[in-house]
Amino acid sequence: MKKTIKLLAACAALAAAGTALAQNAAPVPQNVLQLAASGTVEVQQDMLSMTLVTTRDAPDAAAVQTQLKAALDAALAEAKKNAQAGQLDVRTGNFSLSPRYSKDGKINGWQGSTELVLEGRDFSRITQAAGRITTLSVGNVGFGLSREQRAKTETEAQNIAIENFKQKAGELAKGFGFSGYTLREVSVNANDGSPIRPRMMAVQAKSFSSDSTVPVEAGKTSVVVSVSGSVQLK
Repeated sequence: MKKTIKLLAACAALAAAGTALAQNAAPVPQNVLQLAASGTVEVQQDMLSMTLVTTRDAPDAAAVQTQLKAALDAALAEAKKNAQAGQLDVRTGNFSLSPRYSKDGKINGWQGSTELVLEGRDFSRITQAAGRITTLSVGNVGFGLSREQRAKTETEAQNIAIENFKQKAGELAKGFGFSGYTLREVSVNANDGSPIRPRMMAVQAKSFSSDSTVPVEAGKTSVVVSVSGSVQLK
């Protein structure tokens, strides 16, 4: 009998605690509106990336590696003559070395490739440097946005997105019969589409004279910032 009384008392205590928690729980939000808006700014690409490449083939791996190194060293020496931070940056790219097999599956030679990447904001400086390099060929050309241009354009797009969000929230509040709104939560995301995207160039470095430039022309890209969140209608 005593056990039964204790059990009933415990159940009563749990029920009372549950009632208290339910009374103290935050009310379910009412008249909350979810919405999103975006801002887009079109901007001229101001970064150029040129990848110069060469391939070599020889009976043994050491010979291929030696030939590739000689070609790359000569290209580096020429490119560095006009290197300038931000305007023309020089770096090495991919390097590969692999065996070549005969029909019966035996190694009958080696082949490899190496790359040199010229990139920066000074298109003329970059293309002239590429034109003077004779040991590598122009393989890929890509365009993008510099860090400074990206940050500036992103700020512009963000301001547009915020204004669009505010205007949209105000119009929707009025449309639903409310006098205004207060901001509850918001998130901001940027998608500038600016990573340098290379495209193939069917040209050879040897086809340019020592002082000529490789013909390139940058296009435009769109920087998009989206704002999404919720507002409390009032």
